[in-house]
Amino acid sequence: MCGIGGQYCYDGKIPDQDLLSRMSARLTHRGPDGEGIRICGSVGLVHRRLAIIDLSEDGLQPMTNEDGTLWLVFNGEIYNYVELREILVRSGHRFASHSDTEVILHAYEEWGVGCVQQFNGMWALALWDGRQQRLFCARDRFGIKPFYYTQVDDTFLFASEIKALLAHPKVGRRPHDETLGTYLAWGVQDHSRRTMFDGIFQIPPGHWMMVTPHGPEAPYRYWELKVNPEVKGSEPDDAVAAGLLDRLRSATSLHLRSDVPVGTCLSGGIDSSTLTALINNLIREEAPTSVGSRQKTFSGVFGDMRFDESRYIDEIAAATGVDAYKTVPSPDTLWDDIGDLVYMQDEPFGSLSIYAQYCVMRLAKENVKVVLDGQGADELLGGYLAYQGSYIRGLVRRYRWLTALREVAGSLRHHGGFFRSALSQLAVRKKRRDLLKIRSQAMHRYDGSLDEVLARELTSTNLPALLHYEDRNSMAFSIESRVPYLDVRLVEYIAALPLDQKIREGVTKFSLRRAIRGIIPETVRCRMDKMGFVTPEEVWMGGVLRPFMLEILRSPAFASRQYWDADAVAQDYLAFLEGKSQYSPEIWRIACTELWLRKFFDGRGDRA
Repeated sequence: MCGIGGQYCYDGKIPDQDLLSRMSARLTHRGPDGEGIRICGSVGLVHRRLAIIDLSEDGLQPMTNEDGTLWLVFNGEIYNYVELREILVRSGHRFASHSDTEVILHAYEEWGVGCVQQFNGMWALALWDGRQQRLFCARDRFGIKPFYYTQVDDTFLFASEIKALLAHPKVGRRPHDETLGTYLAWGVQDHSRRTMFDGIFQIPPGHWMMVTPHGPEAPYRYWELKVNPEVKGSEPDDAVAAGLLDRLRSATSLHLRSDVPVGTCLSGGIDSSTLTALINNLIREEAPTSVGSRQKTFSGVFGDMRFDESRYIDEIAAATGVDAYKTVPSPDTLWDDIGDLVYMQDEPFGSLSIYAQYCVMRLAKENVKVVLDGQGADELLGGYLAYQGSYIRGLVRRYRWLTALREVAGSLRHHGGFFRSALSQLAVRKKRRDLLKIRSQAMHRYDGSLDEVLARELTSTNLPALLHYEDRNSMAFSIESRVPYLDVRLVEYIAALPLDQKIREGVTKFSLRRAIRGIIPETVRCRMDKMGFVTPEEVWMGGVLRPFMLEILRSPAFASRQYWDADAVAQDYLAFLEGKSQYSPEIWRIACTELWLRKFFDGRGDRA
């Protein structure tokens, strides 16, 4: 896990050493264990090291092959590097280190750009091929690790974070209005190559891109997820559950490979609780040294019982005997941290749940260097309650009337309150979009049948943004966050399952719940609510955060923006404070955008 960056001069000039140093400095939090800068003709490569595997100097980057024709900077982990190394050794390759970085170099020598198909992990990499005078850039299948780029003054610049690209004075001078508008109106981000900075792009998940002396070629999709549209399958439920559990256990074991201590994020929900229980079993069966004899878990809790999951966290801790660490995110500390949080995220974020995760990562930093988290399970297994509507709609379109009626009955039985509140929220959100002056592309996340929605959520409309938040929150504290549910073997297995293994009679994550019977406590396994690392955002916004919000909404800077009707926004917020209108996330998104504009455009991306 690291920070990477670089410059490719198309005109053959030597890269700007001072620029590369400034880019490196802005990525220090991603790699406090070391810095490397290498200039190879017209290419300059930057690396900030967070040492996780092979802590010796043999793992330093930029890393080269035996004859110096290839140079690599890499951010992430190739979890199956041990197995790939054995294959490559049998093919005649010789290794000088025990790092996964060197495996990438030899894999490229062996398979060329097809090497990415061999990797099981998370990565963003840039590999300079001196023989062919090309820069090979690639990102993992889900975009767990970031890769941003831009072009300016006949050069190609890339980095792990946007703020590093802003080290060049001509880059990111203004927002990209359409992308910003889509976020403000619909709460969607990281759904395309474009970012909220004009002229700055990202390699999409599951793509690689080649840069030559003629410039960057169009990104090439090397992996595409297919979600099974069938409702029923021939395989018995128990067999499906056993297959899922075997793959999840294997993925978890693989994600524990580390030469530094590993802990677990525990929210009290099904996904993180399952990981915690599986890791505890692996301690007895495989004794991973990265975990030790006693697992450490990290959780965010609250005094307000409507948002607190302490009961479930405590049940898992009691059942597994873990060392459970807890933090209490507070609105009082939020405003002390908000400047750093906005800076670290690079782009505005959709809710204050991000702050709970930020606090959990800060807590974890005191004890471990790597954490495992349950990200991705909801999108894979239909965990969000709004997916129920997509499932029922798809059943009706396929004339599966009886199954649709069963799903309606099950959804109302288990989640009736959610659907009643969702209907009123839709009206509130539609009204608040009228506060905006900026144009946006309509983004209806739940349109289509369940298979279409899940494929889209995994690759564009939801998961990439959540991974963005998690990467920045963890790296803000030099923590590597790993997500075993996105192991490619597990993902492809679940994607191929029929839809009723994901949702059945209103029960979400049906096959996972069946698989973990007897592994986690029944009170957790049978939970029907969905929380995760949330905050009492509505309570905070109507209480402690009120003076800060009013300062933002009444400021001359806020009034000067072209993106909203400032007076109408202020009146709308006052109506919420007076109990005349419901809360909805649009209120926070507008305020967060103002803070972002101040940080990255009024202040040009300074951390202080």
